Amino acid sequence: MSSDVPEPVWIARLEQMARRADEIAAQMNEPEVAANRARMVKLAREHGQLKKTVKPYRDYRGVIDQINESNEILADASADAELRELAESELPELSSRREKLLNTLQENLVTGNESSVRSIILEIRAGTGGTEAALFARDLLDMYTAYAARKGFKTEILSLSSAELDSVKEAIVNITGDEVYLHYRFEGGGHRVQRVPKTESQGRIHTSAATVAVYPEPEEVQIEINWDKDVIEHVSRAGGPGGQNVNKVSSAIKLEHRSTGITVSMRDDKSQHKNRAKARRILLSRVFELHQREQQEKIASERKSMVGSGDRSQRIRTYNFPQDRCTDHRIGKDAFGLERILGGEFDEFLGELRDRDLKLRLESL
Repeated sequence: MSSDVPEPVWIARLEQMARRADEIAAQMNEPEVAANRARMVKLAREHGQLKKTVKPYRDYRGVIDQINESNEILADASADAELRELAESELPELSSRREKLLNTLQENLVTGNESSVRSIILEIRAGTGGTEAALFARDLLDMYTAYAARKGFKTEILSLSSAELDSVKEAIVNITGDEVYLHYRFEGGGHRVQRVPKTESQGRIHTSAATVAVYPEPEEVQIEINWDKDVIEHVSRAGGPGGQNVNKVSSAIKLEHRSTGITVSMRDDKSQHKNRAKARRILLSRVFELHQREQQEKIASERKSMVGSGDRSQRIRTYNFPQDRCTDHRIGKDAFGLERILGGEFDEFLGELRDRDLKLRLESL
C-alpha cells in the first residue's frame, strides 16, 4: 500500500504479522481444526499474541489513510474552501495519533511475546563475600518479593538454601501476574553491595556480590519434553536433618536434560512427588531460556547482549550503603534511599532501562 507519509522500515514486519493473524483466524474457522483441541489452543494463543500488535497496526493504517486524504484535499486547488480548512485543522491531531501509535507499535514489536509472559522463575545466588554475600542475597530476595507484593503479583518459593544469620545461599522463586516478565526482565546479572557487614568488628566497608537470573516460565505446550526419553531422573535420600523420613524415604530428585546437559536438583520437600513437580518446572524454564537465548543470538549475533539478558558476569547495579546510593551501571543512573529501594521501590530505574532496551532492539531490526 502506497503512502505519502514516510514509514520506518520495520513497518513491513507488522504487515507480515497482520497477514499471519488473518491466516490463523481463517484456520480456526475450519471444522477439522476446530475439532482438534490441542491445535485450537496453540492457534488461539498465537492469535492472541499477534492481536496485541496487529490491532494498533490497523489503527495506524487507518490514520495514515486519513492523513493522506487530508493532504490530497490540501493539494487540490479546486477543492471546496471549507473542506480544505477542515482537512488542515485535522492534520495536527492525526499526526499526533500517528506518532503515539508508532511508539506503541515499536514497543510491541520488540516485546510482544514478553508482554504475554505471566510467570517467571527468579534465581538469586550469593557470590563472592562469604556470609555478607549471603546476607545481601537475602536482601535481594526480600526486595523482589516486596516489589511483587506492591504490584499484586503472586510469589512462591520453590527452593531456598539458608545459611547463618538468616542469610541465603540460593533462592529460586516463582512470580506470577500480568506482564510480570516486563517488570523483572532487567534484573538479571551481577549485583554488588558496599557496606559494613554485621560480622565486621572493625567497622570496615566490604564489597560483596550476588547474582540474579530471570527466566520466563513456559507453558508446557511451548517446550515439549518427553520426561521418559529426554530426561534422566536420579532419586536419592535427602540429606541434612529430618528424622526418620530422611533416612527411609528417597525424596530428593535430580533431573538431567539429555540434549542440553541442564540439571536441576530438588530436595526441599519431604514428598518425592512435590520435589519432582518443582524440578520439572525449573527444568522447563531453563531449557526454554536456553532456546530463547540461542534464537536471539542467531537473530542479533552482531549486537552486544541487550539489557537484562541474565549474563551472570555482568555487574549491573551497586548498592552503596555509606552513601545511601544505588547505581545502575547500564544507564549510569543514581538513586538515593537504599531502605526504600531494598523495600521494593526500584521503579525509577525501569523506565530508562526500558527505553535503552527498546533502542538497542530497534537497531537490530
